[in-house]
Amino acid sequence: MDSMKKLRNLREQKKHKIGMTIESKMMRFAHGITLIFVEGFIIAGFLAIYEYGPEANGSLVENSSRPELNGNQQGDAPTGIYVLYQDVHVMIWVGFGFLMTFLRKYGQSAVGLTFLVAAILVQVAILCQGVLYLTENSGKAPLSLLSLLSADVAVAAPLISMGALLGKTTYMQLICMGIIELIVYTINKHIGEKYFVAVDAGDSMYVHVFGAYFGLAVSFVFGLRNKPKNHHLEGANYQSDIFAMIGTIFLWLFWPSFNSASLHGDDQQRAIINTLLSISASCVMAFATSAVVSKDNKFNMVHIQNSTLAGGVAVGTAAGMMCEPVGALVIGAIAGVLSVLGYKYLTPLIQKVLKIHDTCGVHNLHGMPGVLAGLFGALMAGLATIEQYDYSLYEIFPARASSSMRTVNEIRAEYPVNPGQDRTASGQAGYQLLTLLVTLLVAIITGIITGYIINLPIFGTVPEEQYFDDAVNWELEEEEHEVKHKEQTNIEQLPMGHI
Repeated sequence: MDSMKKLRNLREQKKHKIGMTIESKMMRFAHGITLIFVEGFIIAGFLAIYEYGPEANGSLVENSSRPELNGNQQGDAPTGIYVLYQDVHVMIWVGFGFLMTFLRKYGQSAVGLTFLVAAILVQVAILCQGVLYLTENSGKAPLSLLSLLSADVAVAAPLISMGALLGKTTYMQLICMGIIELIVYTINKHIGEKYFVAVDAGDSMYVHVFGAYFGLAVSFVFGLRNKPKNHHLEGANYQSDIFAMIGTIFLWLFWPSFNSASLHGDDQQRAIINTLLSISASCVMAFATSAVVSKDNKFNMVHIQNSTLAGGVAVGTAAGMMCEPVGALVIGAIAGVLSVLGYKYLTPLIQKVLKIHDTCGVHNLHGMPGVLAGLFGALMAGLATIEQYDYSLYEIFPARASSSMRTVNEIRAEYPVNPGQDRTASGQAGYQLLTLLVTLLVAIITGIITGYIINLPIFGTVPEEQYFDDAVNWELEEEEHEVKHKEQTNIEQLPMGHI
């Protein structure tokens, strides 16, 4: 009787599995077709919105007669831009992708889905820039290397959000989330830069704070549907931790480029110096704090993979400011300690109390250090004086320049400057804090709305028992052979008369 019951259960499980497989195949097929249409809409968008910028336009005679326009001149010419652009490019595709390979059964998805999602979203980000251009100008938007650089920076925001949801979503949920997020990101950054005239050289507020809290808000909605709990595949092994460290090292090396890419001249040099000092201090303090709070006072790999980078985020807003080398070191050290303590104590508390599951701990690497960056940036803006910066004060803080054309013309005799808003140092600091607060609110509110949208059936879902498993998205020959072998073994163990 036990053998018959076991056989019936095996057959029922097989039927259920076949039914689920057919349904999953149909959904994956539909998602594949949807991807084709998404790329089709993107192509149509580029056709309607963009043309080559002047420096890339072959019909302009000066491009041939002036070789500096073709990238043969150093500095701010295309060659200089491309060097920084390529550094950021590596961060997005290699750094973020490999950083998320720490899950022992989700490495292919971490790298592969980063590849797919970023490739789609970089196009969407360029389109968002183009639409914004058309709202203020006539004619098609010009496409240049600067457009590509801005798009790469923008894509970092949804990839950060992806870290909070890693292993729990379909790729169509990630793509939908990313498209919505980039639209909101573009609007939020436009408000901050144009209306608040806030300074955020390394985009710590616009990218890191926004991306982290947007992703956490989406994860909060997922937690309402399924109460977060520890999953047997949510962990690392020796090999996956090594792969994740590859991402860490790439991000650590290229972070100065990320924070300085939008700057020029001495501002850019300060940003590179400040970022290197800050991220070095966070690296040392992350190791030290990890050894203090971890079991047996050994280093914890999660802390080292993530918290060592926190200084790059924390100095981002003030990267181009005169925070002095000691200021960069101190803010990086604080960020490293804060990030490790967040992983050790705050992440479990947030999951328990708020039901927010944060797979990669983006709150500790991007969220809290990003908020720290916003506060530090406001402090440095409040301390900035004309004696410290000379006329470059009006380049770094454009709103602090005089609104009087007479005064501006007098300054222009010595330094190029545009009319500003007559802001005081404290006024600029206030707008820096306002930008941080608005970014937080916009990220959380729109993240919650997006969470409900991507939970609609058309985007598919991943059953909880299949979380953090590459088999959901990828053909895994070894896994198929193991399943077939297990089923065959179960049948062979049954008495011959019951088969």
